[in-house]
Amino acid sequence: MTQESPYPFQEHLGFTITDWRQDYCRLEQPMRPYLGNRNGALHGGVSAALLDTAMGYACCYSADPDQVLRTVTLSLNVNYIGPPKGDVLITEARRVGGGRTTIFNEAILTDNAGNTIATATGVFRRIKMDDTQKGP
Repeated sequence: MTQESPYPFQEHLGFTITDWRQDYCRLEQPMRPYLGNRNGALHGGVSAALLDTAMGYACCYSADPDQVLRTVTLSLNVNYIGPPKGDVLITEARRVGGGRTTIFNEAILTDNAGNTIATATGVFRRIKMDDTQKGP
């Protein structure tokens, strides 16, 4: 598994990439009070961010550290199933189709107690590294 240094949003949430390989990514996120909504439940935006992030990584793995691949999300569909009961969130994402530049993925968010929290599908586009430097 090739590993990248954590980026600021990753450090802020606190998740780690525990498995990353061709067409697959697994993230683990400890449950923390700041991840909750005003009702104290896991915020849906956190679930969406973890699902989106894992799917993005699943379609941009490279074993060559000099060949960094990047993607942008074109479409994200999240289905919320139930609340977590464990203390670690686990996100697994897989590539399910697409071509060289447009990629289709699916992901599942569970907890370490075996509960399904959410599922997602997404469409991603690979971009050139220079494109990530451009603003709106």
